[in-house]
Amino acid sequence: MATALHKPKGQGGEGGDDAPVAVHLDHVSKSFGRPGKQQLVLDDITLDVAPGEFVTLLGASGCGKSTLLNLTAGLDAASAGTITVPGGRPALMFQDHALFPWLTAGKNIELALRLRGVPQGERRAEAERLLTLVRLSGAHGKRVHELSGGMRQRVALARALAQDSQLLLMDEPFAALDAITRDVLHEELTRIWRETGVSILFVTHNVREAVRLAQRVVLLSSRPGRVVHEWRVDIEQPRRIEDTAVSALSVEITERLREEIRRHGQQ
Repeated sequence: MATALHKPKGQGGEGGDDAPVAVHLDHVSKSFGRPGKQQLVLDDITLDVAPGEFVTLLGASGCGKSTLLNLTAGLDAASAGTITVPGGRPALMFQDHALFPWLTAGKNIELALRLRGVPQGERRAEAERLLTLVRLSGAHGKRVHELSGGMRQRVALARALAQDSQLLLMDEPFAALDAITRDVLHEELTRIWRETGVSILFVTHNVREAVRLAQRVVLLSSRPGRVVHEWRVDIEQPRRIEDTAVSALSVEITERLREEIRRHGQQ
């Protein structure tokens, strides 16, 4: 088995630093457990995300979607294969907002700016700009407990964008929100993606969410996770979750997902 390597900017890789990809996963596998009793979670994943592309990862629970995101973020090492991120370390947004409750909304963002090396005198204005981008203008001084669930996720998104990364990794960030709030944040994320040109790799188990948001939907098999199919989503943006074209493609993808679940004997 090949040794895994997570390559940040400046360390070359397939195609070199000028390769037209935001991230390149090359035959990536991941196992957990001690030698002799290892469980294969991801098996031979090869996947590219182009600059400015929005890709969603779908699959049954436990198929390794979040593991793949963690490997791409550099939070864990692959057991085999290489991951090349030409633009540097990605930004990561979790399902939970993970905001520091003792800091205000603005100070949570300023902390990310400080870690990025932004001078102190520039942080307040940049945090205000990012809050305006996520349509939370005037919320700089609000504490986390004063914010609704949707507002907290907006702040978390602004904090992720504060890292100024060319690749944004999102791990089911809207799963805990009610349907109306989630619908609004789908619209907002689509707008922000188009305004910023950032590349997004988005994990979800919600098929309609995947189709509504993405330019490309990638389906992973049940454990071990393998890429079993991809769909190019040629539906004009902005989309709505109830659009006929979104619904039709969602039905097709759901049937394929069910086949994978039945094939592996999962419920």
